[in-house]
Amino acid sequence: MFSKKRALAVAAVAAGAALVLAGCAGGSDETPDAAPTFDPDEKVTLDLAFWGNDVRAGLYNEAIAAFNEEYPNITVNSTFLTFPEFWEKRQTEAAGGNLPDVMQFDYSYLRQYSENGLLLDLDPYLGNIIETDPLPENILNIGVVDDTTYGITTSTNAWGLFTNPVLLEKAGVEEFEGGSWDDYTDWMGEVTDGSGGEFWGGGDYTGRIQNFELQLRSEGKNLFNEDGTPGFDEERLTEFWESGAPIREDGIGIPQQRVEEVAPKGAFDSALTASELTWDNFGAGYLAGLGADYTELGLIAPPVTKEGAKDLYLKPSMLHTISANTEHPEAAAALVNFLVNSPESGEIFGTNRGLPASETALAAAELDPLSQQVKDYEASIADRLGDAPPVPIVGYGTLEEKFRQLGTELNFGTVTVDDAVSQFFAEMDVVLNQ
Repeated sequence: MFSKKRALAVAAVAAGAALVLAGCAGGSDETPDAAPTFDPDEKVTLDLAFWGNDVRAGLYNEAIAAFNEEYPNITVNSTFLTFPEFWEKRQTEAAGGNLPDVMQFDYSYLRQYSENGLLLDLDPYLGNIIETDPLPENILNIGVVDDTTYGITTSTNAWGLFTNPVLLEKAGVEEFEGGSWDDYTDWMGEVTDGSGGEFWGGGDYTGRIQNFELQLRSEGKNLFNEDGTPGFDEERLTEFWESGAPIREDGIGIPQQRVEEVAPKGAFDSALTASELTWDNFGAGYLAGLGADYTELGLIAPPVTKEGAKDLYLKPSMLHTISANTEHPEAAAALVNFLVNSPESGEIFGTNRGLPASETALAAAELDPLSQQVKDYEASIADRLGDAPPVPIVGYGTLEEKFRQLGTELNFGTVTVDDAVSQFFAEMDVVLNQ
């Protein structure tokens, strides 16, 4: 339940937004110079789509209920899928011109969808329906492609290494103290050996393109450059995938078959692995998936490729966008503003979507121990944080998924490293030249 002080702050923000919405006149076919408008008495239905799990779905349901307290005439129908399935469905909808009104959106697809005319230009709504004061300029700029705002950053996160203290105690192994990627592999092996066959130290980290990017950034390179060219060659990718051979072939990492058996959950939140390299906002979902016997996680910096390198960066963990074909852009903008900026959103979501990007939402977020841990973690890696990479190329999401699929095949042993490299470069050639 909201405190009285919080409720007053919420009411003040909502009242301000209502004045802006009610004080305009017109519709979605206004001239470009006219202020966007919304009739609060009009009954509107919006479709909202996001990726996540049952935990996140529950949080969105709470947020929608709070939104409806201020906008009772806007009905929000929400749906969610796992990350890969979410984008498969969006691609199908995009082809048919029927994307959801409001979408949780990944940075890797922003250029692709905006350049294809699938996303609404949000600039006319900034400063009125969508509040900008709580969002620092560098945060607002994250959603800009070719000088046009297409997405509003919900939250930020960073790449990190989660560990499971309960499993480490069972294995009789101390927390990973940091070091090189080889050091991390050796540590995973110690955990696997100490588990008595019950669980593994981790999985093959070479199946994630983000770990490859991390190594490239430590070498002063980008995964993809501003002009869309790759920052690596076949030899470098071969080296990366071959570095995972001991994890795959020596029994250090969890077998892929075991991963498939627990899907759609992952190995880490099924207590089958004691570590996982991923974005730091995944912690809440992991704890929920692990259950009541697990009350805390470790969160430390990823292995180091080169000491002193600025290999890490703050990423928009997600954005919110609006379909270019929405019939209710003003109502959709009001929903986006609420999900990003409202005190309720900060209080409800905490860091489930990453640390809130909006100062208003962050101030309202009552951080639980894990959320505070994420905030402290991002402060601890300040010396490793560099500039964010270029806005992902068109088709990046397709390449990220291809990388993941090839990583799965490498773990199954159904493809060689050389064949995987050839397949990835063939896919990349198609994507970069389409």
